Amino acid sequence: MTEDSKESATEQEPAAEALAFLNRPGLVRLWTAVRARLERNGLQPTGTVRLQNLDAEEREALSLLLAKSLTAPGASIRLSDLDTRLRTSAVGRGLAATLAELGPPLTDRRAVRDAAAAERTRLRSTAETTLAATQLTDQPWARSWLDEIRRSGTLTRGPADTVLTTVTQAIQTLAALFPGPGADPTPAAWGRGELATRTTGSAHGLDDGTLLARLVQRGIALACGADVPVDAPGRRALWHLASVTPDEVSSTVLTYGLRPTGGTWQETALRERADHHLEAHLTLRELRTLSLELPPRTRIHVCENPRVVEAAADAGRTAPLICTSGSATTVVLALLDALAATGCVFAYHGDFDWPGIALANRVIHRYQAESWRMKAADYEYLATRTQVHGTPQLLLTGPRVEAAWDPELAPAMDALGIALHEEGALDLLLEDLA
Repeated sequence: MTEDSKESATEQEPAAEALAFLNRPGLVRLWTAVRARLERNGLQPTGTVRLQNLDAEEREALSLLLAKSLTAPGASIRLSDLDTRLRTSAVGRGLAATLAELGPPLTDRRAVRDAAAAERTRLRSTAETTLAATQLTDQPWARSWLDEIRRSGTLTRGPADTVLTTVTQAIQTLAALFPGPGADPTPAAWGRGELATRTTGSAHGLDDGTLLARLVQRGIALACGADVPVDAPGRRALWHLASVTPDEVSSTVLTYGLRPTGGTWQETALRERADHHLEAHLTLRELRTLSLELPPRTRIHVCENPRVVEAAADAGRTAPLICTSGSATTVVLALLDALAATGCVFAYHGDFDWPGIALANRVIHRYQAESWRMKAADYEYLATRTQVHGTPQLLLTGPRVEAAWDPELAPAMDALGIALHEEGALDLLLEDLA
């Protein structure tokens, strides 16, 4: 070992011993309190920390650290005194440096707050400049929209550059939708994917659930004096107010036996398919132009599973039937809404399991539908029949759901613990559809 290295090692030994002392269990509470105070103070050793209910180990450790005897159950320690004590001791460094050495690293929370405030100011200024560069700057609703974004805290959520990009794209999207005075009074018709590609570079940039889509829809609502939508049908309707057409062809609703009275080829095609006992898949695009006038009080049966439609077609049944295919999607609700508006009434049947009961609750509540072989007695009959026939049993799983139309159904299902799918009642449902 060289003379220099020996000297260096000799100098490090007192500091290492001092740091080992500072890590004593009796000082843990002190360092926790001091760390919190320093981080609030901009890492400056000012103010006082107070420790209550000291135990013997803590009093001993504090007495050694402060070079004075502590016998009381509590102690007040000035951070400036502690800083001086550490600097003049074998530790040889100030309070902030000592705590950084003990770990974990200190955070200057005041500096973090100041930096965040400065970043928010920059984001607001940039957003205002971007808005001012468009024709939206003269629109009172646009200013209100930007104010709402600020108040809602949107500018503080997520990485600053990402948030700024999103707000900028929202401004550009709204500028494309509302070109302002002097523009063509007939609004341009946009496909949502086309609009998203123009303003974000991605056809999915305005998909439901994205922050950008929410910001743009909030702006459309303000521009059109409409409410901000809370569900998928409402969002589609709001897009239409701004002449934006969401995808209306990929989702379909399965129907059977619909015979609308209209005279166009669309209604004629549905009647012909019904006459030939063929099902029909309808898109939202078709529903926008289809006249769904049926005779007043026409009873529409609604089922959950496509197998019921298939069996009704095979059996040549004639009653109109709509299938939710396991969930009340936008296109399903759009069709049921349109039929309800013409005075149709509904009867609903689905699976006897908890998700099936939840779906039934939704449909029955929305359309004041009657339950269709969905009472406790129907469930018990089908459960008994499966046992008699030796059908393998499916156990109920998931949280219990009360049936709004029959308070006895959920207890009966709980008691037997069996899940029954709609296909098990096909013969009974086909009787009703005759």
